[in-house]
Amino acid sequence: MSTLAHTSSPQALEAQDAEAPLVSVVIPCLNEAENIERCVTAALAAIKEMGVPGEVVVADNDSEDDSARLAEEAGAHVIVERRRGYGSAYLAGFAASSGRYIVMADADLTYDFNDIPRFVAALEEGAEMVIGDRMDNIQPGAMPWLHRYIGNPLLSGLLNLFFRTGIKDAHCGMRALRRDVLPRLDLRTTGMEFASEMVIRASKENLKIAEFPIEYHPRGGESKLSSFRDGWRHLRFLLVHSPNHLFIWPGTALAGLGTLILVVAGTGLDLGRDWGIHTLIGGALLMIVGTQVLALGLCAHAFGTYFMGEKDPWFDRMRARFRLEHGLLLGGLFALAGIVMGAVVIVTWISHGFGSLSDERLALVAASLVIVGIQIFFSSFLLSILGLRRR
Repeated sequence: MSTLAHTSSPQALEAQDAEAPLVSVVIPCLNEAENIERCVTAALAAIKEMGVPGEVVVADNDSEDDSARLAEEAGAHVIVERRRGYGSAYLAGFAASSGRYIVMADADLTYDFNDIPRFVAALEEGAEMVIGDRMDNIQPGAMPWLHRYIGNPLLSGLLNLFFRTGIKDAHCGMRALRRDVLPRLDLRTTGMEFASEMVIRASKENLKIAEFPIEYHPRGGESKLSSFRDGWRHLRFLLVHSPNHLFIWPGTALAGLGTLILVVAGTGLDLGRDWGIHTLIGGALLMIVGTQVLALGLCAHAFGTYFMGEKDPWFDRMRARFRLEHGLLLGGLFALAGIVMGAVVIVTWISHGFGSLSDERLALVAASLVIVGIQIFFSSFLLSILGLRRR
């Protein structure tokens, strides 16, 4: 009789299900010898109090102290992830855990592990992700004023503006999720921006997210957080994952304003003053730069859709309606208009005996249209190349 056949019997499967943990508490750890024992002990006590099978997984991030040994002695399953980073530790911890529900908490005593039952209860009630809200229950000395009044509100506000998550405290380190949503989240980042990535991906996947208040306590030991470096990593992540706000809207505004200036100054429209050549140059610059930024935004959308599995209803509608030929036609029309204007300038210049170029305004508008036409023409090809990966 094969071992596989024996272990696959209904009785064996029932035994395995009975032994499988319902809850996995995953704790990332980097040089937390001062705190890790208390964290593991508190987590195990909370699981025991719930009366359900569970485990505590400590993802040691290549600590240089006795954190790993102390965690193991306290009863945790310890795995070592040598690639440094908050996200790296959590990804390794998720892979090593086996519970249906995963509860996340830091190893610095800032979070109360007695809240674990509340997180699990929210998951049992139907939530797919649960996030704690610290902002109204911060104990004295637990959070620097820079983080409390500037950093966290600013980053959480931008995250909600860009992705409409509705989460008040998007960077709370105590959260929980169902194991079966991990493939949909497809988490990849290795640093502190992991917290933002999780919320953004959950929002894009339309997960049911619950949030409730928790207390935030002063940490034990030395903080590993770098305010400006980690803050920038969060901000950078928000921007690169929101092509609309980084490229599309600024590019549209620049191109629109530049076009308006070019029309007003190029036609000599009387609006109470005489527009000089310098105004025309400024308008041309804005139009050209805006068009390029807009094209980069469309390419960023295409890359996210075809290579990263991103979903954007607006971009999906645009790519369903417009094809390569539309972009080539639009770019060709812009370039043709510029060439015709340029031809008029050259003919006039020749007819005047090759003297000084008298119509600088028309020449500048012609050059701008040719440049914009070329940008649109070749950006359309680039979008089509990116779309070759389309499934």
